[in-house]
Amino acid sequence: MATEYDLVILGGGTGGYVAAIRASQLGLKTAIVEKNKLGGTCLHKGCIPSKALLRSAEVYATTKNSSEFGIESSNVKLNFHNVQERKRKIINQLHTGVEQLIKKGKIDVYEGIGRILGPSIFSPMPGTISVEMNNGLENEMLLPRNVIIATGSRPRLLPGLENESEFVLTSEEALELTALPKSIIIIGGGVIGIEWASMLSDFDVQVTVIEYDERILPTEDRDISREMERLLKKKGITVITSAKVLSESIEKDANNTVTIKAVCNGSEKAFSAEKILVSVGRQANTEGIGLENTEIKIENGFIQTNEFYQTKESHIYAIGDVIGGLQLAHVASREGIVAVEHIANEKTYPVDDKLVPKCIYSSPEIASVGYTEEEAKKSGFKTKVAKFPFKAIGKALIFGNSEGVVKLVVDEETEDLLGVHMIGPHVTDLISEGALARVLDATPWEISQTIHPHPSLSEIFGEVALGVNGKALHF
Repeated sequence: MATEYDLVILGGGTGGYVAAIRASQLGLKTAIVEKNKLGGTCLHKGCIPSKALLRSAEVYATTKNSSEFGIESSNVKLNFHNVQERKRKIINQLHTGVEQLIKKGKIDVYEGIGRILGPSIFSPMPGTISVEMNNGLENEMLLPRNVIIATGSRPRLLPGLENESEFVLTSEEALELTALPKSIIIIGGGVIGIEWASMLSDFDVQVTVIEYDERILPTEDRDISREMERLLKKKGITVITSAKVLSESIEKDANNTVTIKAVCNGSEKAFSAEKILVSVGRQANTEGIGLENTEIKIENGFIQTNEFYQTKESHIYAIGDVIGGLQLAHVASREGIVAVEHIANEKTYPVDDKLVPKCIYSSPEIASVGYTEEEAKKSGFKTKVAKFPFKAIGKALIFGNSEGVVKLVVDEETEDLLGVHMIGPHVTDLISEGALARVLDATPWEISQTIHPHPSLSEIFGEVALGVNGKALHF
């Protein structure tokens, strides 16, 4: 017997389970099909485990430098086994919480792989989904009125490195390391690559980053990218830009060392380390879910949708990494909410990428929202810019980390805030004020009229807002 649902969601990651909870709130009979564990990549192989390791790296680095705070601490040792155990405890606690939320919402969960079969001649429902159950039992048949595809993505590998698992890692394998290498080459200087570079350097690993673009973090504001490169080099990380890795040149020797070549400024150079971490983007999980049985359109490997995440099949929606765009957990969650509200005929608002805060959890942290200075100019805005350094903020000095800056990009004609770009301590927490300012179309004057507590890191917002018109008080 097939079971009817108002909504079946393929994938129980951050986007999928949040969509399911919202659907339950709106009274839709909902099911999730998940082949692994609820929480998906973010909880088990991405956001949460990597940030847990980054926090351990931060504490270790701070402890090694505790004499700067007047605390003498000798024989500081890293127990990487315990670092990994702490990570696992956090994942397990959050996973249990997600399971309880799904149970609270009376959402059915099918553990297996779901495939769209197309319309059923035996039902008025617009489609059928077959679930190949993990437990080996007979396939379950689901009859949904609507479907949301939230199957996520996986790390992309370079040709020639696919079968070198002993020496070559993706971020997912790196999360499960039982011991740290002495040295590592990170191919890719994007968000994930820079987070790993920062973390491993703080764990005393010798790190080399090789980036194809002319600069690391090419999607961030140029000033922030430049400052991050300076600070990474200050930490002892080697950063190579404008370099094309020759992935098929990989060589291994008897001393557990791997060598790979790259073309840098027209000449070929060799780089050696114990491990290579490939961080060159992610590819959508679109295979094996029955898209060939639909009219759904795929471009450059990603499912195409409208602003409410409907595909070419009006009853099938797609959200998260599988549709490309900003591949962020909080974006997937919002997209899931929009899709569900559209299904339920509720008033909803499409996601505006320029209102989405983006965070990099390296040391120092980076956060941004809105237009970079370069993007704003290309979009036709006449801009003015203000910067304010953390070294002029008392709480940053107290905290022991005063490197970094906040930059505002403003429309000169309207005074509207176009972009906020930050590098420094705890900016991934501070960026929400910038995101709210963007949503409310705030001006720097309005931000400057907000009283920020002293001493606090948030004071930098008030100061940089004053600085737009040359009125900063403390720098």
